[in-house]
Amino acid sequence: MDPSHAILFEPVKIGPVTAPNRFYQTPHATGFGWQRPQSGAALRKVKAEGGWGVVCTEYCSIHPSSDDSPHAFLTLWDDGDIAPLALTAAAIHDHGALAGIELWHGGAHASNRMTRLPTLAPRVQPALYHLPSTARAMDRADIRAFRLWQREAALRAKRAGFDIIYVYAGHDYLPFQFLSARTNDRGDAYGGSLENRARLLREMLEDTKEAVGDTCAVAVRLAVDELQGPQGVTSEAEGREVVELLAEIPDLWDVNIAGALGNDSKSARFSEEGFQEDYIRFVKGLTSKPVVSVGRFTSPDRMVSQIRRGIQDFIGAARPSIADPFLPAKIREGRADEIRECIGCNICRAANNEAVGLRCTQNPTMGEEWRRGWHPERVPPAKREKVLVVGGGPAGLEAALTLARRGLEVHLAEKARQFGGRVNRESTLPGLATWGRVRDHRLHMLGKTDATLYPESEMTAQDIRDFGAAHVVIATGSVWRRDGMGVCGMGGAFPAALTPDDIFAGADPGGDVVIYDDEHYFMAGALAERLATQGRRVTYVTPQAQVSTWTAYTDEQGFIQARLMGLGVRIVTGQVARSWDQGLHSVCTYTGREAFTPAETLILCTGRLPVTGLYDQLQGLPGLALVGDALQPSSMADAIHSAHRFAREIDGPQPLRREMPGLGS
Repeated sequence: MDPSHAILFEPVKIGPVTAPNRFYQTPHATGFGWQRPQSGAALRKVKAEGGWGVVCTEYCSIHPSSDDSPHAFLTLWDDGDIAPLALTAAAIHDHGALAGIELWHGGAHASNRMTRLPTLAPRVQPALYHLPSTARAMDRADIRAFRLWQREAALRAKRAGFDIIYVYAGHDYLPFQFLSARTNDRGDAYGGSLENRARLLREMLEDTKEAVGDTCAVAVRLAVDELQGPQGVTSEAEGREVVELLAEIPDLWDVNIAGALGNDSKSARFSEEGFQEDYIRFVKGLTSKPVVSVGRFTSPDRMVSQIRRGIQDFIGAARPSIADPFLPAKIREGRADEIRECIGCNICRAANNEAVGLRCTQNPTMGEEWRRGWHPERVPPAKREKVLVVGGGPAGLEAALTLARRGLEVHLAEKARQFGGRVNRESTLPGLATWGRVRDHRLHMLGKTDATLYPESEMTAQDIRDFGAAHVVIATGSVWRRDGMGVCGMGGAFPAALTPDDIFAGADPGGDVVIYDDEHYFMAGALAERLATQGRRVTYVTPQAQVSTWTAYTDEQGFIQARLMGLGVRIVTGQVARSWDQGLHSVCTYTGREAFTPAETLILCTGRLPVTGLYDQLQGLPGLALVGDALQPSSMADAIHSAHRFAREIDGPQPLRREMPGLGS
């Protein structure tokens, strides 16, 4: 271990328990919830094995009136929930870490679509789940019941074996709804002054400590700034005052920023490592209790700086612990160069927002610990055979690395001078430089294997046959479509249109530019930003009602739209492209009315086609396989997962286990 990093491995006392080091995996969703307890336990176990001193669960509902369906969440509604959660606590303890559980009530943010109970809130207000329903104002009896739910859930969590039990007052959930004057206009003892608005949070902390504080630490997760200006909680005013009011009551302060979840889990496109420091730096000066916060930390030196400068006592992480569950172990063992750094793409957040199991661009094993039996640092050895991987993009690099780790003789051929494929192009877009870590990590780790890499080596089908490999992996990627076919449109006549491939190849779009987005992920918005920053007049046209609509899943949509509007990009929504003639001819998505947007250049971002020419020519060749975008153009995360799965299954398919709630496994 680098001696300068030793401070990260000091034990830290949290109330009645002690964390073995300063690495703290803060609560984050998994997409498994109460329905798949073994998957959740296996995922958290890997984090503990990887050296995280504290490993926390995702949000755990304390009552059926806090139901987040269809999203996956944990529950402690009755004693039947204890045994499934005990699996996770025991799995974390297996490797000497402390187990934390985040008790949660969503208040006006709870959909209750499964339980069909009334939504609760400090006041009568529209439900915050984009539903045509209204939350009911809690009366004093409701508040007493709510405090009892928290206490009973805490006792159940203690019985399940957890060491740290949360009172959750962040991310605009119920206790925070009482704190903020924006959502609390009550006229009783729980409204009005800040001390009154903080009364429920104080009572929850005191109730929880009385119930379990003899053996369990009680943590509070507090949003110290909701980024709504002076009408809301801010770190300069009421956020600071809440910490002053409650400074010594909890055993640990877990602090962040809130409002929308996307503020806290902001992607790398819109934030730097450690971006929350300016909001939370004051907390340690107001309490003697340990403090943890997050900031997508991947640099050990930045982590040490946080501790030495008195910003926090722990290094809080969700996304970096997903990208590399063994990040602490690698620092401890002097292998910091091997850290699989988070790229901040927020594909993990997209999984939660889509209500599916957790996934990660950098770490294809994330979420597969139980159902596929994958481990992020261990792969089973395979028979030593010669493998040729054609294409050095993200999928080709992942296939080559995993196959080499399994002991095969790996040869990787790439026609370009540099390995990286789409990564080399996409990482040049505004805010996406961290995406280059996908390429850099795999090339670095390949350098520690006996794999042979051949840059500037375009191969023909005959070259491949002559190479004599037992396995040939085609990872030739994809190209952007030129026919305009996308999610909403069925294509048209666009002979003069450019694609993102042309722009990356150096094509200079002349005059005014129309970017037509019928793919709806990051590309069109990022190109519009780049061209607008270069001084071009850009019109962004899409069939959808907003720009880059799929990025709502990655918590980026609002940031992208605000950025484009701030740069003066003209945004035209609800239009399907039909043809191009000195401008874009389109029709309204809803009415079919024709419209025209004059411009000199059209850039189509509508979809991609797999590049399968070599694969098609090699049909019948033993050991032939297709991976990544060449198999199915999709996100980089999907391409890497596809390649990793192939490498795991090169010697035979693996079973895909499913958990059957109530029926065992």
